Amino acid sequence: MTYRIEDFRKKQAKHSSCKNEVKKYGHQHNMTSSKQEMLNKNSFLESEQTLDNEIEEQVMQLFTSCNQATSIEKRIDEITDSLSQDFLTTIDSNTNIDLESLLEKFSDSKIPVQPTNFENYLKYIGNNVVAHSIHTSSPRFIGHMTSALPSFVRPLAKLMTAMNQNAVKIETAKALSFCEREALAMLHRQIYNFSDGFYTQHIQNNLSTLGILVSGGTVANITAVWCARNALLKPKDGFLGVEKEGLTAALNFYGYKGAVIIGSDLMHFSFDKAADLMGIGTHSLIKIPTDCNNRVDIQALRQTVINCRAKNLLIIAIVGVAGTTDSGGVDSLTDIAEIAQEANAHFHVDAAWGGPLIFSEQYRHKLAGIERADSVTIDGHKQLYLPMGIGMVFFRDPHLAGAIEKQASYTMRKGSFDLGKRALEGSRPGMALFLHAGLKLIGVKGYEFLINEGIRKTQYMAACISAMPEFELLAEPDTNLLTYRYIPKQFRGEFAQNKLTEIDNQIINIFNECLQKNQRQIGHTFISRTTKKDIKFGSESPIVAMRAVIANPLTTEEDIKTVLNEQIQIAAKILISSLI
Repeated sequence: MTYRIEDFRKKQAKHSSCKNEVKKYGHQHNMTSSKQEMLNKNSFLESEQTLDNEIEEQVMQLFTSCNQATSIEKRIDEITDSLSQDFLTTIDSNTNIDLESLLEKFSDSKIPVQPTNFENYLKYIGNNVVAHSIHTSSPRFIGHMTSALPSFVRPLAKLMTAMNQNAVKIETAKALSFCEREALAMLHRQIYNFSDGFYTQHIQNNLSTLGILVSGGTVANITAVWCARNALLKPKDGFLGVEKEGLTAALNFYGYKGAVIIGSDLMHFSFDKAADLMGIGTHSLIKIPTDCNNRVDIQALRQTVINCRAKNLLIIAIVGVAGTTDSGGVDSLTDIAEIAQEANAHFHVDAAWGGPLIFSEQYRHKLAGIERADSVTIDGHKQLYLPMGIGMVFFRDPHLAGAIEKQASYTMRKGSFDLGKRALEGSRPGMALFLHAGLKLIGVKGYEFLINEGIRKTQYMAACISAMPEFELLAEPDTNLLTYRYIPKQFRGEFAQNKLTEIDNQIINIFNECLQKNQRQIGHTFISRTTKKDIKFGSESPIVAMRAVIANPLTTEEDIKTVLNEQIQIAAKILISSLI
């Protein structure tokens, strides 16, 4: 077949036309597709923008004071008030949920992408945290140094949170800094009772530090030892001081072969931390034996000080304890003050628990000698009945804390009223508001009543224990802590005749540990436990002891009997054969 040129051109034209149609269609299709993609993209962006706007609105509502935000806060207050009221009116000390089941409720490591609805969140908190928290305010929770709080604390906590002051700097805690200094001066005066002129001179003098408010007794004790070390190893004759040149150089310069801290074997474990942080090591924390009344052996302490000086060891501090954590014993502070003075050593009193006895005319004599201490620790969240997070260290010399002063151009400036320049912590909430309120709203006589009542009820419990054949009182209470143990029925005859063997004692220890754990797990009442020493068997045999802390003003004599009777009921179900 032959093609004419015209036919070829016609065919080519037709083909081109077809191609153009396809191209046109493709172009139109591409345009439609692109348009759709653009629409989809725009829709997606609009959705994203809407979502962003919603998140922005939700988040900003958390910070603003608009009517809607106020309404949300009011609703949150209603829910949390209800949770608080239910929590505070619960008599049982705990729920009986086991730890394995509890930890399963807190196993999600993912942060939610979108903000959580606050009602759902508070429901979750109520069911999982509040429901299974320890009822430290329960009158039958008498095993630890936490208690019911006075009613003014909760509304003040809301005010303090709303103010959100950072108490270490005047620029973030303008009025509160002076309020804190005033509250610390009140307690300083209760301890040392210096003249009116002394407090007029130092209460608001930015060169003076009567006390430092910290997060707890541990930091207070560490701060006291820190001040003592730096003051003893201060700059001199071209030496820049331990602060700048370090401990080894400081000891070498002053000619010491080492450094030690000395106290009883019942001093708080925060001194182990202090020895570690001060660079001397826990082997240089010398622990002196205590007697049957949980007080340091004065003669052994005196000899230890003599030995340390003979070895040319620097004694950074001698520690007296006013209320041991495990049994409430109070050392002979007057004797320790004499020893410290003779050795020219810093005398520190850890009165985290027993310090508030200074409010009691009847029991203040137990703290005789505390006014001679170079530094004193007191915990506000113990027997001053304030929330957790209020520890204090007080100084006899208002200039001692200058030994740890630090400055920074951006925050703690020299010559300022910034409280943080002579403290360990670089940020701290305005907890002084609670301290100030407690001292003003409870007052000396109010605290005296609380202290006297706590000791009276402790003596009542001690009398109950002594009268019950099921128990042994391990020591007469010095303050409002006491230790005792349960004696299983099959050992009571030998116990009455003082014929318990060391093997008997070991079985009784296992029994008491089991009893305490069962009581804790059941959750109706609570007593803690500790381990004491006993020299009845020719050696310092350990004794597992029940530890009662009677500080809650709501605890009655009936509550005390309930706690003891429940222990008897639980003990009746424990088979010794299953423990051995």
